[in-house]
Amino acid sequence: MSDPYVDLAKKTLKKYIEYGELIPESEADEEIRRQKAGVFVSLKINGKLRGCIGTIEPCNANLAKEIISNAISAAAHDPRFPPVKKDELKMISYSVDVLGQPEKVNDFSMLDQKEYGVIVKSSYRTGVLLPDIEGVDSVEQQVFIALNKAGISRAEKYDLYRFKVTRHKEH
Repeated sequence: MSDPYVDLAKKTLKKYIEYGELIPESEADEEIRRQKAGVFVSLKINGKLRGCIGTIEPCNANLAKEIISNAISAAAHDPRFPPVKKDELKMISYSVDVLGQPEKVNDFSMLDQKEYGVIVKSSYRTGVLLPDIEGVDSVEQQVFIALNKAGISRAEKYDLYRFKVTRHKEH
């Protein structure tokens, strides 16, 4: 059985990359159109990351628009990768992580890299790392990666948040 969150990301990229058009949010499940949340869309080819862009908090009118926007950004605007090409579409596996509300934590003991994603903030800089990422085997490693992504040194003062995700992916 297919997942409507993954299906929306897939349909979005197919239409955008093949025709340069956006799909209307009306093509999303009603349940998705009724929600508001931050979301990350991750693209992989043969298990290797090919693009990942997301929002910590909702930036659009609903979750459908959030998924559509972040799917396109993951494919076309992730600065780590060139834009996805049409011939890659059939090789991509998708995951859509819907973020729960972030909560501030005081120390690493309140974290679990398998269960919680992390957000680090210091003034205008923010770093995020999703939970249960392959190769991230400790809370310390997870936080240090997020700090590095934000350009925050380990010695700096920073705020630490955790969040849960509902992960939708292809099986």
